[in-house]
Amino acid sequence: MVARHDLTTDPYLQEALLQARRGTAFFARKLNELSDEELDGDSLLPGWSRRHLAAHIGYNARAIARLIEWAATGVETPMYSSPTARNQEIDFGATLSPIALRNLTDHAAVHLSVEWRDLPDENWSNLVKTAQGRTVPASETVWMRTREVWLHAVDLNNGATVTDIPTPVLERLLQDITSAWKTRGTDTGLIIDVEGSDTRYGDLTNPDAITITGPLTKILGWAAGRTTITNTPPAPLWI
Repeated sequence: MVARHDLTTDPYLQEALLQARRGTAFFARKLNELSDEELDGDSLLPGWSRRHLAAHIGYNARAIARLIEWAATGVETPMYSSPTARNQEIDFGATLSPIALRNLTDHAAVHLSVEWRDLPDENWSNLVKTAQGRTVPASETVWMRTREVWLHAVDLNNGATVTDIPTPVLERLLQDITSAWKTRGTDTGLIIDVEGSDTRYGDLTNPDAITITGPLTKILGWAAGRTTITNTPPAPLWI
C-alpha cells in the first residue's frame, strides 16, 4: 500500500505539522510511562488529576478536528457547544477506565492527524472560530494543538520539563503569553529580557520597570506559571 502524505505543499505548514505531531508523540510517551494507578495522581494544574489532563488532550484533538472539518466542508462545526459542555466533557473523560482513557487520547490524535493530512492547500486559509471566539485561518489549528501537547506533557508531572520543549515552540509560546499580558495591560512594570535574544517584552518605556532576565527555558517556565524565579514576583495570569 502506498503511504499517504499531507496534501499541503506549503513548507512552513509541513514543518508546523511535524512539530505538532512530535509534541503529540512526546505527550503520548509521557502518558504511557504512567501506570494505570498513577493516572490518579495530581498533574501540575491545580484541581486536575493526570486523568483530567489526558481527557483534555483527547477531547481537544476531537475539537480541533471539528474545526478542520469546518474548513474542509464549509459547514460550521464549533469546537464545543459551550464552555460548560467542554468542562463537563473533561470531567466525564476523567472517570473513564484507564484503557478507555488511553484509547481516547490515541484515537483522537490519529483522527486529527488524518484530518490535517487530507486538507488541501486551498482550504487551509478558510476561517474557523476558536473556543475563545477568535476567528482564525484553519492553519492556526496546528499551533493551537502544538501548544497544548508540548506544555501539557510537562503538566503530566512525570519528569518532563520545559527544557524538553523545542526552542521554536518556546519562543512562540512566550510571544503568545506576553501578547496576552499586553492586551490586558497586566505587563505594566515588567520587562522580559531573554538571554541570547534581541527581543524584549513588556513595559519597555518604563524606566522603573522590573527586568526579568534569564535563559528562554527559565523565562518561559516562569511566564507560563509552571516554575518560579528566586526574588521575582509571580508572572501575570496568562489564560
